[in-house]
Amino acid sequence: MHPVIKFLMLAHLQIKNYALIQQLEISPDAELNIITGETGAGKSIMLGALGLLMGKRADVKALFDQEKKCVVEGTFQIEDYKLQSLFESLGIDYENPCLIRREIAPNGKSRAFVNDSPVTLDILKHLADRLIDVHSQHDSIMLADSSYQLNLLDAYAESQNELSAFEKAYGVYAQSQNELKRLEAESKALQKEFDYNSFLLEELSEANLKAGEQEEAEEKLDVLENAEEVKLKLSQVSGIINHPEQSLISALQDAHVQLNSISKYSSAYSDLKKRLQSVQVELSDIADEVSIEEEKVEYDPEQIQVLKDRLDLIFRLQQKHQVQDIESLLTIQKELSVKVENVLDFDNKLNKLKKSLELATKELEEAGQNLREKREAISPQMQNKVVNLLKELGIPNAAFSVQLTEKEPAADGLDKAEFLFSANKGFELQSLKKVASGGEFSRLMLALKYILAEKAAMPTLIFDEVDTGISGEVAVKMGNLMREMSKNLQLIAITHLHQIAGKGTSHFFVYKADTSERTISSMKKLNQEERILEIAKMIGGNNPSESSIKSAIELMDAI
Repeated sequence: MHPVIKFLMLAHLQIKNYALIQQLEISPDAELNIITGETGAGKSIMLGALGLLMGKRADVKALFDQEKKCVVEGTFQIEDYKLQSLFESLGIDYENPCLIRREIAPNGKSRAFVNDSPVTLDILKHLADRLIDVHSQHDSIMLADSSYQLNLLDAYAESQNELSAFEKAYGVYAQSQNELKRLEAESKALQKEFDYNSFLLEELSEANLKAGEQEEAEEKLDVLENAEEVKLKLSQVSGIINHPEQSLISALQDAHVQLNSISKYSSAYSDLKKRLQSVQVELSDIADEVSIEEEKVEYDPEQIQVLKDRLDLIFRLQQKHQVQDIESLLTIQKELSVKVENVLDFDNKLNKLKKSLELATKELEEAGQNLREKREAISPQMQNKVVNLLKELGIPNAAFSVQLTEKEPAADGLDKAEFLFSANKGFELQSLKKVASGGEFSRLMLALKYILAEKAAMPTLIFDEVDTGISGEVAVKMGNLMREMSKNLQLIAITHLHQIAGKGTSHFFVYKADTSERTISSMKKLNQEERILEIAKMIGGNNPSESSIKSAIELMDAI
């Protein structure tokens, strides 16, 4: 295993008032931290507390003292782990070390903080996923999940560049696809109205409406329907103005002559003469127009019907569109024209978007193919390494294969990954969901994490009794693998096997203590002598023999 720089680790954990813990503080070192203890002493309580830091739901029943709040606080060294963008995307301040705190009040109210800023549980989960990786013998569901398997494959393939390129292409593709679906749905809705709107538009267009024509038509109709009266009155007016015996024009002419004769005596008379002359001219014009209007007025039944039909059409259109004037009908006509044109333009929009989607699909397929090639190229190496490790871990006939099949485009590519496994010779490779037992899952997970630790800095890795069901030489191999892994990442292992405990760089012992009031769970870091004694007890029982002590020393010296 090639060493990589370790950037991240759980530097300090403080637990107050949780489960059997009244108060506990530990500072794991950067390599392999072993946790052992009595059965029922609460070795996994620490994991429960860490679960709170990882955003899991809190239960007020877990409070040690129901009258006080529970506080779990973890300090993480994250320098140079390239988490700045994650903090920024989550809207929280980046600081190193990073301090995460979870508080559970007696009333059940839960609060979470990152660097003393309150955060939601969702934000806490997103962040904690990059800080802590917990595995137990019960993790078969996660390891059997296709998405998780694909993530493991990509991590081993170091396909971040290809994956980022694909994610970018997928973002464009998904956006184009969603926009096309939206436009198609909108087009479908508009199309339902298109025929009706087209009919309404055609009806208004054929009406050839003009602003002000309704008032003009109504006026013409009034005149024609009263033509006899109008013609008579106009004739009478004409007679009054132009009567041969005593016409208004003749009288004005006489008055003009009289004023003209005296205008030389006063400018006032001259002005009156001019004004009278203007009236004379205006009256003459009126007489001419009255004659013209009189000649125009003729009773015309056909014209009357034409006007009535036109006004009926206008009135029907106004009723139909619930308006009072032609101007409103003309406004509606313009609006309908825009709607109809928009539907017609949708074909152009849809065609353009379809072309954009075709281009996005092509780029997506190219990016997906690059990602697939990276995955396919690394799969044989991954398979061989896992099989070799499984053989070391006591599964001599292990067979392991990574199968990639095509799937619909998703954010993680065009491939579905499935890990196939067989523990026995002559048995067909099958999905992990069908064949792997709990112990086999634990060893397979260890093998996968081991090969991943070669590739990049990883979160703090916690194994919760993944050694269940193994012993002897296999346990020694597992301990050696854990120790080797811890050179590249911080590892915390809860174990009941001395072969693994002896490989630790730090050893914490969990024990129960009875106070005058109740039993509490505590943890302490063992010194060298205490470690030897504890491992000897794990080998030979509570009263270890000299042989057990010697074996413990040899086990620790073999590191």
